[in-house]
Amino acid sequence: MAKSSRQSELGPLQQRLGYQFENLQLLDQALTHKSYAKENNERLEFVGDAVLGYLVGSMLYRKYPQVQEDALSLMRAELVRGQTLAVLAKELDLAPLLRLGSGELKSGGRQRDSILANAVEALIGAIHEDGGIQPCVGLVDMLYAERLENLDAESLKDAKTQLQELLQGQGLELPVYEIQDITGADHQRQYCVSCSVAALDKSASASASSRRGAEKAAAQLVLAQLRGEGIGHD
Repeated sequence: MAKSSRQSELGPLQQRLGYQFENLQLLDQALTHKSYAKENNERLEFVGDAVLGYLVGSMLYRKYPQVQEDALSLMRAELVRGQTLAVLAKELDLAPLLRLGSGELKSGGRQRDSILANAVEALIGAIHEDGGIQPCVGLVDMLYAERLENLDAESLKDAKTQLQELLQGQGLELPVYEIQDITGADHQRQYCVSCSVAALDKSASASASSRRGAEKAAAQLVLAQLRGEGIGHD
């Protein structure tokens, strides 16, 4: 694609970002996947990841003055996780502008969450390297203003954490997790794990593609049993 054509393509994106690049090559690089060229967006993604984590953490600190560190960490993790960033990429309409190798194009790379998420981080990194921290503050504020509203740290805790805290609140011993079975080929492993709470005579088993995933699923089932009996509700 001709340079002038690429520049005109990137014009509307700069308007959506609310930032005009001095060095347009940085913006182009932020949208270039490693499958397309040696000079790609991985290094900018590294910068953007750090900048985004810092800015979102600062926003949460100011927005929720009564929330403690562990809950703030959960809230930040939710806001900067890949799935959230992929949604932001779609809102910014990044997919058509991504430069991907032929293999990635054929396999639907433009719609892959990981590629879209990385591009958002690289964009933030590119803006930082082009104009410093202040324009990044403006962009992150724009992207996250609504998302910071009504965050509930409690609901972001995974089932294992919720179950552990429920039992500790009742003065009971922690649950015991045991692998019941492992099936499937190396690349298609399925773990069946049980979760038992002896003091309450509750247990459940669940399967997932990872041990941790199976533990969470089993804990969720035990949580449902306990809450169904009114245990753990205020």
